[in-house]
Amino acid sequence: MVIYRHFSLEERWRLAELHRSGASLRQIAAALDRSPSSISRELKRNSGSQVGYQPRYADDCAWARRWSGSRLERDAALRTTVLDHLARGWSPEQVAGRLALEAGHPIISYESIYRFVEAQTKRTDDYGWRRYLPLAKFKRGRRKRKGRAPVIKNRTPITERPPSVADRAESGHWEGDTLLFKTYGQTLLAAQERSSRLLLLARQPSKASAPVAKQLIAWLKPIPASLRQTITFDNGTEFAQHQRLTKRLNTQTFFCNTHSPWQKGGIENAIGRLRRYLPRKTNLNDLSTKNIQACANAYNLTPRKCLGYQTPAEVFAKHLLHFECESTS
Repeated sequence: MVIYRHFSLEERWRLAELHRSGASLRQIAAALDRSPSSISRELKRNSGSQVGYQPRYADDCAWARRWSGSRLERDAALRTTVLDHLARGWSPEQVAGRLALEAGHPIISYESIYRFVEAQTKRTDDYGWRRYLPLAKFKRGRRKRKGRAPVIKNRTPITERPPSVADRAESGHWEGDTLLFKTYGQTLLAAQERSSRLLLLARQPSKASAPVAKQLIAWLKPIPASLRQTITFDNGTEFAQHQRLTKRLNTQTFFCNTHSPWQKGGIENAIGRLRRYLPRKTNLNDLSTKNIQACANAYNLTPRKCLGYQTPAEVFAKHLLHFECESTS
């Protein structure tokens, strides 16, 4: 049985040197331990009409003939599935991970999805393809700090928070923050459970602290006490009435250090993901409560790599089921 092997780039460099020196096909074949017919075919198929036989050009020509398109270009059903998930706000890594979880084996890598989107952008010159990716923005950079952080009475610094909260090993620890928009006064309140990444989202009449505390109590009160142990905020004045949560729910409150919102990284990451559906230019007057809840649902039903590609809703439901089982026993 004859086994055909492709020319390597090193072999093509050697072939080009011998060909330029005037060596015959049989001499080149002997030097490369190839058949004369293989040398003849290589020179005919991979030589340019203007440049002649150039190693890199020949290598590119040979690769182009073998390439039959990316996996997503060849598989229409898989392409439709992947694009549908991307359109729902999932990242390529989440799509690849979830497909693997459902099938029980890898289907496609997230790098292949990224390369496909990038190739389509270049091929069609349509930058709308970038909106299939999680961070569809043109510029990166940090925002400048503005002024000093406000003073909040009786705040407990995050340095005094139990170490068990930081590693997310225990459920029942939350983070809270607000989303502000271009129109002055338009605000959304968000809270996230650190272990499951479950997100709660609601419209606020303003950035005032009283309605913020009222909404947080309304969210957390129906939840078992073991699933609302602590909540961490930044130093925004909207959280000035944090003590109401301690009095009504016995939930401990903690605050990040000055200019360190990254210390509550879970909710910061969640807000970054929500901005895909709710950019700063959004006018909340155009959205109903149902629309806002749909954004939260999309987040909670998106699989996460950190959760083994389960969704936040699935993981939080397991926390509740575990609590009910413990209570029954």
